[in-house]
Amino acid sequence: MTLTETISAIKPLCESSMRAAERRFQNLAIPLGSLGLLENAIVQLAGIQRRTIPEIGRRAAVVFCADNGVVAQGVTQCGWEVTATVTENMNEGKSAVCLMAARQGMDVYPVDIGVAREVRGDNIIRRKLMYGTRDMTEDSAMTRETCVKAIETGIEIAGFCAERGYQVLCAGEMGIGNTTTSAAVSAVFLGRTPEEVVGRGAGLSSAGLARKTEAVRKALALHKPDPADPIDVLSKVGGLDIAGMAGLYLGGALHGVPVVMDGVISSVAALAAARLCPVAGGYILPSHQSAEPVGKLLLEALGEKPFLTAGMRLGEGTGAAAAVGVIDLALAVYREMASFDDAGIEAYQPLT
Repeated sequence: MTLTETISAIKPLCESSMRAAERRFQNLAIPLGSLGLLENAIVQLAGIQRRTIPEIGRRAAVVFCADNGVVAQGVTQCGWEVTATVTENMNEGKSAVCLMAARQGMDVYPVDIGVAREVRGDNIIRRKLMYGTRDMTEDSAMTRETCVKAIETGIEIAGFCAERGYQVLCAGEMGIGNTTTSAAVSAVFLGRTPEEVVGRGAGLSSAGLARKTEAVRKALALHKPDPADPIDVLSKVGGLDIAGMAGLYLGGALHGVPVVMDGVISSVAALAAARLCPVAGGYILPSHQSAEPVGKLLLEALGEKPFLTAGMRLGEGTGAAAAVGVIDLALAVYREMASFDDAGIEAYQPLT
């Protein structure tokens, strides 16, 4: 399905299912609002799945793997070759997100959308569009056409997951240099300076941080991406992983499958998806607030509050996987807790 067709087909959440979920919470034998943000998430899930009692037992993490040409500017602590190595580790179930996912029956799909070399492994979904993007300080990261194709790849994979019965997806990424591209996209979407959005990523020194900030400044000055045109922004200073995740969010919305954000990079992709199709934002759930400086700003722009504030910055979808586990615990209460009548307890009344 094309990007244009997808956007036009996405429907708002089911209001009647959400109101029914709210009434169910009010009748449970627990203090009103006592599960906090987790109640909001379950009500949202009800609206997404169009059922009073949502299910997330079938779950998967989709990890978009791609390299970024801006690595040539010395903006990372390690080289681009790490992307391929971690992608192959995912194929073998040995990466961080794979180990976390295994604990909760979650499948992991690594997607080669732009790794700089061929990767080995039968479990990798092969959708390579480029062998890494171009250096955004010298040229657009990719063409507009390639960017659209990357988004449509994410839409396609969301459909693949929906066909297999997955009830919730986690958006993940792997790509050395992608905190630089996400900072550049954030600066445009949020109207912030490079200094406000650039962080140390995977442990940059002060000198490395300065190079990274200058790379973002140079790319923005060179390309002048249009904040009103998400495709323009992503193609000029974004990454294939970001575009792929944006498509996953849109595809999830199309098929009625909730997608949980991870950290900064997946939040940037979520913001791009919401700018392309505001209705799709209702199908996206938060997870945690990244330790990167722009993490809080992105969540605010999306109107989201994180369940977890653990200072995580690992990526791969690990924060999203952790959040799914927490939501699952709250769902156990929502599904199985006795009502006030069943428990013989006088119902709590809202305070005025």
